[in-house]
Amino acid sequence: MAADLLGYRIVKQIGIGAGSKLFSAVETKTSRTVAIKHIVRESPEDERFFAQAENEHSVCSKLAHAALRQIYALHRVRKLLQVKELYLIMEMVDGLDLEKARPNRLNTFLKVFHAVASGLDAMHEAGFLHTDIKPTNIMVAQGGAVKIIDFGQSCPIHHRKERIQGTPDYIAPEQVRRLPLSQQTDVFNLGATMYWVLTSQTYPTEIQGIDTIPGMTKSRSKKPVAPNTLNQKIPVSLSQLVMECCRENPADRPADMKQVMSRLTVVQKLWRKYRDDIRQQVGDATQPMIDAANAPSPEDDA
Repeated sequence: MAADLLGYRIVKQIGIGAGSKLFSAVETKTSRTVAIKHIVRESPEDERFFAQAENEHSVCSKLAHAALRQIYALHRVRKLLQVKELYLIMEMVDGLDLEKARPNRLNTFLKVFHAVASGLDAMHEAGFLHTDIKPTNIMVAQGGAVKIIDFGQSCPIHHRKERIQGTPDYIAPEQVRRLPLSQQTDVFNLGATMYWVLTSQTYPTEIQGIDTIPGMTKSRSKKPVAPNTLNQKIPVSLSQLVMECCRENPADRPADMKQVMSRLTVVQKLWRKYRDDIRQQVGDATQPMIDAANAPSPEDDA
């Protein structure tokens, strides 16, 4: 990548993604720090990375929500009439994804996933689905701001994809079966993500354990176990919500993200009541920690 892109001063490389490299940069006109995803066409296999970047820019240009990463611009470099390089100019998110920084307190968990559900609700209101919600696509920035990233697989509601797209450990049955996708598809992806954060285990989807590739086979090897069965300190109301989000039939899941947000709010209210009752009984504001290796702690954040 050139040391500088027109209008931007490249600072350093900060990551490597599928078919791309990620750089931090400063927009010279505004002094705004941005992230730049750089993609180079080197073989026919790179076409899908170009298509995903174009799709991400197209979808995000129609979205505006605090929990959705902004895409500012897309620069194309042409050689011999063909686009050879793409530069996707994005909002810089200074933080860690949930795979690297799992919430270990119940209050934090509920705040993070309420924000994610709110962002997805805004996408749905605009007519789009994310279709690849997973721990690595949810960032928690400095100060606690939550950002959903990577909209390369996003599509219009009710779209039917030509091939299987998704991440095996979080993919919904209708994605595997290449059926029309709905808000409940994102509900499943979100439920499977919450399941992993709560239990350290992946929900048993129809395909698991490898990156999505053409011709993958179904391999549901076990039945799902409710989170509160794996850890009895997880609130029953939260465990039930997660399992309902992951039901096989989309019609049996919460209908939309508004219902998910409402249920998360109920969980928080029930927990606060439980916490207050315990404090009244024992006169001690400190509650036992849930094992951080297995689930979020029910303690409030400091």
